[in-house]
Amino acid sequence: MAAELQQSSYQDYMQNQQRQSRYHQIVKAVTAVTAGGSLLVLSGLTLAGTVIALTIATPLLVIFSPVLVPAVITVALLILGFLTSGGFGVAAITVLSWIYRYVTGEHPPGADQLEHARMKLGAKGREMRDRVEQFGQQHTS
Repeated sequence: MAAELQQSSYQDYMQNQQRQSRYHQIVKAVTAVTAGGSLLVLSGLTLAGTVIALTIATPLLVIFSPVLVPAVITVALLILGFLTSGGFGVAAITVLSWIYRYVTGEHPPGADQLEHARMKLGAKGREMRDRVEQFGQQHTS
């Protein structure tokens, strides 16, 4: 009797779990359809508003285009110039800061590579000087 009661209670538990699982799936589906539908309606309204605004604004843009196009180009060039100037200023400050740290004896990032390149260039310069001296001696003698 106790085994039957335990098995019956287990079956009830499993059926309850299946019902809850179905219920959760239904709730998830309803929520997804509601959210998706709302977003789809909002997307449609935005598209309609954009088309209406474009329809109203097009004649104004055509009328004022001789003034607006040069003004937009001028403003774009001004903004581009200021951004470029600022970028070059930041780059210059960064380079000057790096050079200051290098000259004062601190070890900024890349100093080892700079030293290695300086040594290689010096060695190549001495090698070329020796070759030129050899070449000059061969042609004079």
